[in-house]
Amino acid sequence: MDIKKIESYAELIVKVGANVQKGQDVIISAELDQPEFIEMLVEQCYLAGAAEVRVEWTHQPLRLKHVKYQTVERLGEIKDWEREKLLYRAKTLPAMIYIESADPSGLDELDQEKWGKSVQMRWPVIKPIRDSMENKYQWVIAAVPGKAWAKKVFPELSEAEAVEKLWQAILYTSRADGDGIRAWREHNADLKSRCKYLNSLSLRKLHYKSTNGTDFTVGLIPQAQFLAGAEDTLGKNITFNPNIPSEEVFTSPMKGQAEGIVYSTRPLSYRGTMIENFSVRFENGVVAEVKAEKGEDALKTLVNMDEGSKMLGECALVPYDSPIRNSGIMFYNTLFDENAACHLALGDGFTSCIKDFDSYTLEQCRDMGINSSMIHEDFMIGSEDLDIVGETETGERVQIFKNGNWAF
Repeated sequence: MDIKKIESYAELIVKVGANVQKGQDVIISAELDQPEFIEMLVEQCYLAGAAEVRVEWTHQPLRLKHVKYQTVERLGEIKDWEREKLLYRAKTLPAMIYIESADPSGLDELDQEKWGKSVQMRWPVIKPIRDSMENKYQWVIAAVPGKAWAKKVFPELSEAEAVEKLWQAILYTSRADGDGIRAWREHNADLKSRCKYLNSLSLRKLHYKSTNGTDFTVGLIPQAQFLAGAEDTLGKNITFNPNIPSEEVFTSPMKGQAEGIVYSTRPLSYRGTMIENFSVRFENGVVAEVKAEKGEDALKTLVNMDEGSKMLGECALVPYDSPIRNSGIMFYNTLFDENAACHLALGDGFTSCIKDFDSYTLEQCRDMGINSSMIHEDFMIGSEDLDIVGETETGERVQIFKNGNWAF
């Protein structure tokens, strides 16, 4: 891979993704794959004016060993130093950069029940700290090709060839194989124009239907709006792009208003476990039943993490005719696969989807209908024949998607 293109990609993540500010701290979370790229990323952060850059390394085999050998009580404990670290982060609001490269199946052997219980135990300490940071800092998720991930995507190639091809796919779908900064400026303008039209309709419901069996209706929050692409932080109004790549136009629906069944159209990698060919059925706004050909236990763990994990936090609209879908590649990674198809998310909603959200408290946004949960997990339901019809506050029906693509 051309080293100049990779350096430009690192610059894109720092300047367009996180938009690191002069004097700001930065925390990078990354697997052990591609350490050379992380070095480039750290340098780009400093060139952008970062005061200090810290890298927090993760490694799937260690996660497996910790969960296997530690008690659930020890896994679920947050020590005083960990709490102080989280509080310091909430106070200083560093830019957060998450680099994905892990094996999509690397945690298939994880004890999901044990791990889920430990996360639930930690949540009461984490939640108020996370809530205090809501919408106040820049963050971005991007990816580099780990060896195991590359071989999962391109099993017919040698390891080196697979990594090279995945690099090419990541740069292409991230609009980073040319003048990335200019490409993202134009892309954000297009996404914003679609948001403007959707927000003008005063939609109250969306009805999804496709021949695979999906037949589903979700309610929308009267005070909510559709968002896409770049976002602004509260207070300092720093513009950043939280997902590279991103093709979605999204909103947070009304919690507790969902009826019907949806069928997945792409696999979901949940905490390193693959969930494939699954369905989710809603009754009275909450998940009533899940089924999966593979990974059903992980799916059941997901929807039972807390009360909010049984409800929706996001409805995202992505045209079937998009760069990621047109690449013909199954990435086995939600960051990419969610941008190849319309998707829903179980769990936490986005308070920023409330119009003038900066005028309300977090609690007020949730009272309006934004779901609250310790999880936010996207799963893909878009297909080439998916139709989505919206219903306005006056009862008018408007075609939003026709045969998998925008109807406007």
